[in-house]
Amino acid sequence: MTASVMPPSAAEADAIEGSAPIRVLVVDDHELFLQGLQTVLEIEEDISVVGQAGDGQEALTIAAGTLPDIVLMDVRMPGRDGIAAAGAIRRAVPRTRIVMLTVSDEESDLFEAIKAGAVGYLLKSIPPHEVADAVRAVHNGQSLISPSMASKLMVEFATMARGTEDRPRAHAPHLTARELEVLKLVAEGRANREIARKLFISENTVKNHVRNILDKLQLHSRMEAVMYAVRQGLFDIE
Repeated sequence: MTASVMPPSAAEADAIEGSAPIRVLVVDDHELFLQGLQTVLEIEEDISVVGQAGDGQEALTIAAGTLPDIVLMDVRMPGRDGIAAAGAIRRAVPRTRIVMLTVSDEESDLFEAIKAGAVGYLLKSIPPHEVADAVRAVHNGQSLISPSMASKLMVEFATMARGTEDRPRAHAPHLTARELEVLKLVAEGRANREIARKLFISENTVKNHVRNILDKLQLHSRMEAVMYAVRQGLFDIE
């Protein structure tokens, strides 16, 4: 497949977040799906598809050249798969957020994708009109997981938490009590608006707390932070 690439202009590279179209790279080895995805996204005024790729290696090359805000990528592709590519893209272009868009509902793919730095895991059964909303949400700092996969993730978190019951609780000197409250609510699958309402703070304050948590733990996504906290036994999950 011949890649379609549009390098970022100087204005786009220097633009303040939110003032320029969201730059998206789409990656899938099925060209019909790839073209359909591009069509769905390009009708949105605030989204610009800056490239296409048919495998993980091509995605890495194009991402390094176009510096996309978001990469929408399949998990299973020939050659370098999406999970391997996600880790490589995160290292090459740290500011890029990666969302897996796949038919795979395997728990192992979900967990490996999160560990590789993906901030979203959506099944291809998602209605087409929701793809653009997902891109916007991730661009605004959300982590998104299809409901059926989120339930599997919550079960896994609970299992991981039970495995820490007999171990002494780790101290988390770098996280404040409020940050731990926010992180626990993220682990419960709550959106920023719900967290803000429950803690009687603004959504912007929630975003700031999440940003501080990721900076302190040197992690890329909310889900990575949750996995760290659960493994360390920092809080209980029902």
